[in-house]
Amino acid sequence: MARILIIDDDPDLLDVLALAVRDAGDEPSCARDGVEGLARIDSDRPDAVICDVNMPRLDGFALCRKLRGQGNQVPLIMLTSRDSEVDEALGLELGADDYVPKPFSTRVLLARIAALLRREALRGGAGGPAPVPALRVGDLQLDGDRLEVRYLGQPIAVTVTEFRLLDALARRPGLVQSRDRLLDLARGDETVVADRIIDTYVRRLRRKFESVDPGFDRIETVIGAGYRWRE
Repeated sequence: MARILIIDDDPDLLDVLALAVRDAGDEPSCARDGVEGLARIDSDRPDAVICDVNMPRLDGFALCRKLRGQGNQVPLIMLTSRDSEVDEALGLELGADDYVPKPFSTRVLLARIAALLRREALRGGAGGPAPVPALRVGDLQLDGDRLEVRYLGQPIAVTVTEFRLLDALARRPGLVQSRDRLLDLARGDETVVADRIIDTYVRRLRRKFESVDPGFDRIETVIGAGYRWRE
């Protein structure tokens, strides 16, 4: 049973989502704004968070920024009524793991939660998929058991999706992989999203590596084809 924290300032939606999560066999808890949500994340340590974007006191983007700035990598799904690629890209740039525009089907949201928890099982949770074998490619080290990344000996904090994307690239150095293929490997579910979202994940990864090595250039864009890890 997973513990799911739902953060939204709409009490009716909170009730609906809490009931849906409970019916799916998980344990819901609720918060009515970002400030309360941050406190609940610290105290309850949920397995995943569903967070609205538009909220009083502290909005969803600010909450996401604070969490990731603290090094907290709890799986996070953002909800918003602003259905645009700009908002989706911004949420992912800040470190969210997924994004669901309103209005949405609760069945779709539950599927997204289940997929995210399956990806989180890469951390070695019981009943999850087999751990990803450790990998070393030049200065890059990946530890699938711990979901840890090191480059030039320095640790780099990544989300589950970022780890899977990096693993997919690094295990096939020199091989060009399409955005669709990388998205399938990184997300591991059947949800439909724009393939260009992979560009956002790549930008995030590059920025993190550049904080360790300003000249980092190992993730190469192949125009019209996709991406590859440079040998």
